[in-house]
Amino acid sequence: MSLIHWLFDAQLVIGGQTILWREVLGNLFGLLSALGGMRRKAWAWPVGIVGNALLLTVFLGVAFGTPNPVNLLGQAGRQVMFIVVSVYGWWRWTRRPDQEGAVIEPQWASWRTRALLVAGLIGGTLLLTPLFRALGSYEPVWSDAWIFTGSVLATYGMAKGWVEFWLIWVAVDVVGVPLLFSAGYYASGLMYAFYGVFTLTGFFVWKRRNAVVRPNLETVGA
Repeated sequence: MSLIHWLFDAQLVIGGQTILWREVLGNLFGLLSALGGMRRKAWAWPVGIVGNALLLTVFLGVAFGTPNPVNLLGQAGRQVMFIVVSVYGWWRWTRRPDQEGAVIEPQWASWRTRALLVAGLIGGTLLLTPLFRALGSYEPVWSDAWIFTGSVLATYGMAKGWVEFWLIWVAVDVVGVPLLFSAGYYASGLMYAFYGVFTLTGFFVWKRRNAVVRPNLETVGA
């Protein structure tokens, strides 16, 4: 129990800014989960869930009595969403694992699906912005709504194995970095900046994998 209390209260002070170790650890678990996702490993999902649980307590600053009193409801809400969708992704990726432990092959989404993803990202942001503002989320609220909506779509896309999900993460990171820095969540802001580079790398890794696997699948089906 003392370890849990220490983890909950431990802080790191840099240049007069207080950073919770929970925020650092939660983002590190998220990075490890992203690495597992890029390698198409099923363990990426439970690792991500641990990080989500830690970050949920960080972004609901007022509710958990953290040094940062700023509430980012989109950030907090997406941690809950991550946990729910991760259960689905974990199940989907472990249904038919191959001998190497890579459990899904990357595929391109259809043009119709791409259009729906774009419409969902814009529409979800427009719908959630007034709701998050009414609940007291940090300004600019549309950024928080964009991050939440994009995270839902990207996580679902990862579960389905769509190559495009990496690009949705890039769109999330572009908005997330300035929002997190302005709200005082410096560890998460730095991690988002790193994620931006990492997600681009993941996109090209999955794209290359699809280019290798697709001709083999077409040959088998011929």
